Amino acid sequence: MKMRGEDGAEGSEITMDDVKNLIKKKDEIEEQIKAYHDVLEDQGVGVEGPLVDAEGYPRADVNLYMIRDARHNISCLQNDHKAIMAQIEEALHMLHAREKAKKERDEAASQEEPMEQQVTPLPPFARVDAVTDGSPASGAGLKVGDEVIEFGSVNTSNFQNLQNIAAVVQHSEGKPLRVAVIRSGQKVQMSLTPQRWSGRGLLGCNIVPVQR
Repeated sequence: MKMRGEDGAEGSEITMDDVKNLIKKKDEIEEQIKAYHDVLEDQGVGVEGPLVDAEGYPRADVNLYMIRDARHNISCLQNDHKAIMAQIEEALHMLHAREKAKKERDEAASQEEPMEQQVTPLPPFARVDAVTDGSPASGAGLKVGDEVIEFGSVNTSNFQNLQNIAAVVQHSEGKPLRVAVIRSGQKVQMSLTPQRWSGRGLLGCNIVPVQR
């Protein structure tokens, strides 16, 4: 197992099994420390108890070698314990950061999917084959060749004939209509307001049905 700082590429190699192994080592160290503490308790001195008598001579009632060895090992093991706790904390931090990044990517992907589905163009039901300059249709951005997939309340699913569009236009004079077309393979949306102008009709364009 390799660990680096947050910018280290090798941090991504950390797994939950690595963390479990570190925790196992920590537990083993704690067991060893406890065993050495038990030795000191048996000797009746503990970690800080004096090893000399009142006159300054080495105590004869305890095993000095065993006590010094236990205290030395406890000190070393405590340093090892501190180091492995830091490794566990770092490993858990890396795992958490990686899971958080994965969750954010998943959420972003789940948000992109409906958007992609939404912009998937429907089959067109009509096509624009003429647009007069200066007309409401021209001002709205409608172009010759645009394939209509939505014209006000008329769409691919409910379109029957051009009378559907004519009826919507007649009832929407002076009111903006939402129009969606396919242009060069891309969906384009615009607002078209049927109204009187210098030319014929309320739109100034010619729309023909698409054979499906």
